Amino acid sequence: MNKLLSPDSPKLKPEPLPDEKIEVQPLPLASLPDCLRVYIEDVSARQQCPPDYVAVTALCALSSVLGNKASICPKQNDNWEVTPNLWGAIIGRPSAMKTPAMKAALGPIYKIQDEYKKEYEQKLIEHKILVEIAEIEVKNAKDEAKKAIKSGSREKAFDLLKGKSETLCRPTLPRLIINDSTVEKLGELLNENPTGLLLERDELTGWLAKLLNEDGVSDRAFYLQCFDGNGRYTFDRIGRGTIEIKSTTLSIIGGIQPSKIAPLIRGAMNGRDNDGLIQRLQLTVWPDDSSNWKWLDRSPNQQASSVYQSAFEKLANLESIDSPYRFSPSAQKLFIEWMEEIQKIARSGDIHPVIESHLIKMPQTVAALALIFELLERAGENVGEAAIAKALDFADYFVSHANRLYGIANNACISNAKLIISRRKKLASPFTLRKIHQKNWAGLSDRQDVRDALDVLLDHKYVTGIVINDNGGRPTTHYYWNSET
Repeated sequence: MNKLLSPDSPKLKPEPLPDEKIEVQPLPLASLPDCLRVYIEDVSARQQCPPDYVAVTALCALSSVLGNKASICPKQNDNWEVTPNLWGAIIGRPSAMKTPAMKAALGPIYKIQDEYKKEYEQKLIEHKILVEIAEIEVKNAKDEAKKAIKSGSREKAFDLLKGKSETLCRPTLPRLIINDSTVEKLGELLNENPTGLLLERDELTGWLAKLLNEDGVSDRAFYLQCFDGNGRYTFDRIGRGTIEIKSTTLSIIGGIQPSKIAPLIRGAMNGRDNDGLIQRLQLTVWPDDSSNWKWLDRSPNQQASSVYQSAFEKLANLESIDSPYRFSPSAQKLFIEWMEEIQKIARSGDIHPVIESHLIKMPQTVAALALIFELLERAGENVGEAAIAKALDFADYFVSHANRLYGIANNACISNAKLIISRRKKLASPFTLRKIHQKNWAGLSDRQDVRDALDVLLDHKYVTGIVINDNGGRPTTHYYWNSET
């Protein structure tokens, strides 16, 4: 620690603080299927938002439309089966255009759902007519049965009423997207829509906060079960009784601010909230902010929009495929080479257990992406080399963003140091650790976090500390700024 004999001693020149964000790879646009790429580029350019936001939302939405209608076995002989069920999050500051990007990417899925609603309303009208007809038929059958009973023919009465007591099932509204639901209601919706749903949250903070609350333990267990997309779950509730969910296929996408997800990452890294929830957000991206902005007013690319819409309709109209896909020989070779590499890194013992858990889940994500790419572009008997190569490009990309995400925990002290610098005018000079802690600034509510941030400022000569023993009590460090601004 730097020390001065007096506050009037010569001040040191501060050194620039390092960037607290780890470098990430740009979105591999060339590895996107053409039916997605042109539209994503168009939306990104017009909205001047990172293409990452549009692309990741699109991939999660496509996985939900496909749902469990198709699957893939990443090994040739083993029965390990992957349902293409993807979870993602887009991270950025409040003005990063996350919401408009998500809205544009989800346009086709909402359009399909609107068509489902129109069909449902027509079926509802037909159902009402059928119920009225059935009521008439039942009444007539009862009248005829009464006559049969009077004439002594119970068998004839039985035949007349047989089958007339059956209740016509009311049609259910097909759903593709949900935004907010209790897990019990979600279970009912999954039973009504057994191929899968998409949970879309404009802001993931509320959903995550609810799951991290003590009251959300059981909800959290249910969502964890939904990640694989091919499990079952049973609710036993007083009042609702028993609800058996035969297929827990649920994709997730939402936006979140860096400051909101940081405490969750730190909770996972220090073991407080590490049950694998955060690691399941495999398609999480945190692209660099763009400082360039210019006035742009042009019409959307209608052809690209039409092709993009068709991609969703193709998967939505796909009939369920009984046999799982497998890799072609050349694709299998690429997948094996990559998986051996990622497993070696994950099991090396040189990385944090949370990151290890994230990497261990990536083969499932890669296989799911490869299957989606195959179905969009070629739909051969096997998942080919082109599809897996594109999926592996995205694997490298997502790993770089995962490193930035988990870097929040390791680099929080740099962020907190920058926060103290930005609010230096609110600190009387000299100041103490206790003074900062009392202000309860975001990220600095813990004394150790404050101490770590002050060590960064000391190391980079922004402040100098003087240890003072006031009235013979415990020594206290007083901090002086080394520059006027």
